[in-house]
Amino acid sequence: VGMVLGMLFVVFTKSWVEGYEDLKLGDITGLEATKILLIIAVMTLHSFAEGLGIGVSFCGKGGAQLGAFISASLAVHNVPEGLAVALVLVPRGVSKGKTFAWAICTSLPQPLIAVPVYMFVEQFIVWEPVGLGFAAGAMLWVAVFELIADALKEMSWRMCSFSLSCSFVGMMLISAWIDLVTEADH
Repeated sequence: VGMVLGMLFVVFTKSWVEGYEDLKLGDITGLEATKILLIIAVMTLHSFAEGLGIGVSFCGKGGAQLGAFISASLAVHNVPEGLAVALVLVPRGVSKGKTFAWAICTSLPQPLIAVPVYMFVEQFIVWEPVGLGFAAGAMLWVAVFELIADALKEMSWRMCSFSLSCSFVGMMLISAWIDLVTEADH
């Protein structure tokens, strides 16, 4: 349910924002400004769900260790997310300073939501699957219909497919490593 809601959110937000042809972000206007706003919005909402995961991970048996591990994993995970924001902003003429600020802002919801989730975990735990599904659906839509579509304009489909395949293999290797590390601790 959350994944479908995330995808629908992006579709409706994109169509709503595209209705503002005079949209302006600094020197950027029109559809370019729309794309920037959409990606920043999705990345920021995605961070709320990650903050929910951080807050919940600190609770229960072994919470301090699991919470620290999840927090560190997401901190590392924020680097490519910031890069994704930069790859959208810099080519469109946004200054490095503003790009840095926007990249930081897209991750600010993580600590802001993690603390209240930790404090009131009983009320938030039921929303974790929906929140994570929402984040996944929104990110999936942006990755496939925005980022990959842009990549295909800049490179051949073979190079794009190769890059995606390498990224997927890398992600699976990291996931397997995380499983091994956490399994050894239990």
